[in-house]
Amino acid sequence: MEINEMQEKFLEQQNELRDRITVEDSLDVDSLKLIAGVDLAYWQNGDEEYAVCCIVIVDYMTHEIIEKKHYSGKIEVPYMPGFLAFRELPLVQKTVELLENEPDIYMFDGNGYLHPRNMGIATHASFYLNKPTIGVAKTYFRVDNKTDYIEPEKTAGSFTDIIINEQVYGRVLRTHSDVKPVFVSVGNNISLDTATKITMALVEKESHIPVPTRYADLETHIERERLR
Repeated sequence: MEINEMQEKFLEQQNELRDRITVEDSLDVDSLKLIAGVDLAYWQNGDEEYAVCCIVIVDYMTHEIIEKKHYSGKIEVPYMPGFLAFRELPLVQKTVELLENEPDIYMFDGNGYLHPRNMGIATHASFYLNKPTIGVAKTYFRVDNKTDYIEPEKTAGSFTDIIINEQVYGRVLRTHSDVKPVFVSVGNNISLDTATKITMALVEKESHIPVPTRYADLETHIERERLR
């Protein structure tokens, strides 16, 4: 399939799924038990590209690691801006199939609603995982190549909303005082306020990144070194 044809097909899928996004809570935060952090790492082997997906499930209250799983494979979809989920979702789904515990929420090291069509990996994956999802990115994704973010105050818990065309796409969140912020966006079936609350509850002193995606990120580096 040619890239142009592939883009048209993917765009049609994104627009169809976009109408089904829910930015309201489908769960009670007080009942949360298990949170799954999801991340991927890539490497090149000759002309072929590979990746490993790592999922780490943690206890929401204690932050204890409950389970770790990974799955690796060849990337079949070329890189196209705005269509990252189509590259990553097959590996995410394979890794989820290995899980022995069922998480209440999936938290992705990446974006969700903060995307040109509100279909970042955290949102796109939600339709296949059937769970609420959150995107927490370490770097800012400029949706329209124009809109920049406003720095929140330096204190922990401070935030500013990312507003594009008078619509809130995400949130710039300072998880620790005087450290760089993270970028929180709704995946699906959750509100931005609840996503922010959960993110703050999962941050520890050692890092400004929430523990589920921090642990998943660390695992991807370990597995990539082992596999390539």
